Amino acid sequence: MPVIEISDLSDPRLADYAHLTDVALKKARGTEHGLYIAESALVLERALRAGHRPRSVLTLGNTAPEARALVGEDVPIFVGPGALLAELTGYVLHRGVIASMHRPELPDPESLLAGARRIVILENVSDPTNVGAIFRSAGAIGADAILVTPRCSDPFYRRAIRVSMGTVLQVPWTRVGDWPSTRALLTRHGFHLAALALTTDAVSLRDFPGHEHERLALLLGAEGEGLTPDALAASDTVVQIPMKHGIDSLNVAAASAVAMWAFSG
Repeated sequence: MPVIEISDLSDPRLADYAHLTDVALKKARGTEHGLYIAESALVLERALRAGHRPRSVLTLGNTAPEARALVGEDVPIFVGPGALLAELTGYVLHRGVIASMHRPELPDPESLLAGARRIVILENVSDPTNVGAIFRSAGAIGADAILVTPRCSDPFYRRAIRVSMGTVLQVPWTRVGDWPSTRALLTRHGFHLAALALTTDAVSLRDFPGHEHERLALLLGAEGEGLTPDALAASDTVVQIPMKHGIDSLNVAAASAVAMWAFSG
């Protein structure tokens, strides 16, 4: 398939890139599970390595050969000057390549946990920047899987993917339902649920024997609101990171990295 020079921004084949929100992409017609946008050749490469399918690629002229080498001959590649692409997308393509990707079907939670030892659960973390940063830490430090609750920001949102440097495409994840069903899921798979929260009965992270638990789940809540009462009630242990200088907490993404490192043994 030849590289296609963009001459008309109303071309319906460019609709995936035309100022669409993440929500609109998720509901894109003609797709089974919706679409997401992969920005940069690095993220595209990680998406392809994860088995995700591109619908098309949009590039600056000098990056078209690199994109073609990644996606092969059967995927349409659209190319144009930076100013025209910025008019189409609403932002400057600093990294030269973006791709419209088919969202994969999310895995079944039972199968995801079958071989996992260390997992992370995100309850209602609404900021995609924090979601992306947590996924990046999980990928680097070594969480086996991530579960996200219904009100948690979508890890396939463009900002979450960008902040994570594509690790949301590498770390297995899926959505779970309410706390009774999620607690039952964790119990079936033998997970000890450790919630990171500021409560009067919280155990210091220094004193929590994470290494003694064969299977351990780290539970993180939203900035400000923290974990819900239902989440805390479902937890086996509440843990907090010791602080100095009168500071009571860290940003949830920073806290996740500290706790994951402590639990990684």
